Amino acid sequence: MSPEGVPQGPASPHVSGSPQELASPQGPGPFHHPDPASSSAGGSAFARLLDRQGISRTLAWGFLALMLFMVGDGIELSFLSNHLTELGFGGGRVALLFTTYGIVVAVAAWLAGALAESWGPRRVMLAGGIIWIVFEVVFLLLGVMPGNYPVMILAYSVRAVGYPFFAYGFLVWVTMETPDRVMGKAVGWYWFFNAMGLGVISGYFVAIVVEPWGALGTLWSSLVFVALATLMVAVLIRSRPGASRMSREQTVRGLVTSVTIMAERPKVALGGLLRIINTMSYYSFAVFLGVYMVGTVGFSQAQWSSIWGTMLFANVLANVISGYASDLCGRLNVIAWGGGFATAITVLGFYYVPQGLGANYPVVLVLGIVYGLALGMYVPLSAVVPLLAPQNKAAAVAVLNLGAGLSNFVGPAIAGLVPLMGVAPVVWVLAAIYLVGLFLTFLLREPGIEAPRIERKRTSAEGITSSGRAHAAGAEAIASGGAGAPAEAKSALRQ
Repeated sequence: MSPEGVPQGPASPHVSGSPQELASPQGPGPFHHPDPASSSAGGSAFARLLDRQGISRTLAWGFLALMLFMVGDGIELSFLSNHLTELGFGGGRVALLFTTYGIVVAVAAWLAGALAESWGPRRVMLAGGIIWIVFEVVFLLLGVMPGNYPVMILAYSVRAVGYPFFAYGFLVWVTMETPDRVMGKAVGWYWFFNAMGLGVISGYFVAIVVEPWGALGTLWSSLVFVALATLMVAVLIRSRPGASRMSREQTVRGLVTSVTIMAERPKVALGGLLRIINTMSYYSFAVFLGVYMVGTVGFSQAQWSSIWGTMLFANVLANVISGYASDLCGRLNVIAWGGGFATAITVLGFYYVPQGLGANYPVVLVLGIVYGLALGMYVPLSAVVPLLAPQNKAAAVAVLNLGAGLSNFVGPAIAGLVPLMGVAPVVWVLAAIYLVGLFLTFLLREPGIEAPRIERKRTSAEGITSSGRAHAAGAEAIASGGAGAPAEAKSALRQ
């Protein structure tokens, strides 16, 4: 969906006549997601089309704001580690900067999911945008420019609160406003806009401007995108009338629930672990792969930034493709094979392909495309995990957010092993974790987490298997006992 596809004006709030309420331990949640059949009764044809695709008309501008925010946040990913290395900071100090950032992101991501119910997602997003802007200025002006490492690590860590508050606050909003039957499409579009901003637009933007503007000028430009996104949330998006707020006691209870649910529903915790694995290599690569590709393999910074951007463009497409693929092949199959297996192979490829072919731009570009597609195959996880705890969806999403945040920590932490072990052992560590995740994915299986079409096929297959077992049992009983065979076994044979 392009910016031109957004309704020309603020989304009109609406209240459905028969809202579907989000259940929680305290009762109905503060936001309701209307049934598309009723909500699409009025409004333009385009608004009805958005509803059918899982994009609530009240949140349409939010998807564009998310994309712009992620452009600003993603500008630094393909070159910040290179720039800091050129300024004289060693690999260990650069890895520590990103690792500390990841720890804060992990906590803030969990809080974003838990606080969105009490503060409201809009307030969480606004708080995130303001924090990001203020501490990015501190990071650049008082940290990077004078080379003050303590200020850099402090400002960058506090700025880390901004990204999950804005991005994951909106994810909670999407899951609260969207009916279950179009949830897969909704989260697919969420990750489409997220990845479009985080890597595609930001990657190509950097490739175009990093040489004429320089690294520092490019970093300053990120403020424009984040400020515009925050302004859009402040002006263009409003919660629907009737949305209530939770009391302080309910807020604390909600925070506790977002932790205890992992013990009550262990599969939700497993989903959070798989979410860590999902983007673990991405954040690890942001620390060391650019340095390796530019400094060792021989790509120019512009070439590597364009490979990075193309990789994430493929990821954007995968975010939508994976939703449709999961309806055809099953959500868990797509996550395990399209995500876990394919990511493991391509992670290894980023080391071994340049070893054999050198700085071969077309080949590494294709490898990046396949890697981007593989990362996007984890998108159905955002539909599966809330369905594992249908009465505590917000808490389940908070666990997913925690996993996404911890990925920001685990990835750079693994990258910190490069100075000690080298690039080859680290990519093998990453690949091995993805292969473990492949097998863990199938432990999530339970009724209700697949698309209805897949559930019907699975139930039908199980019915056939059960019938076959009954026939086999009956035949064996008759062969051994004749007239003494159980009646139900004989009945099974007669069918």
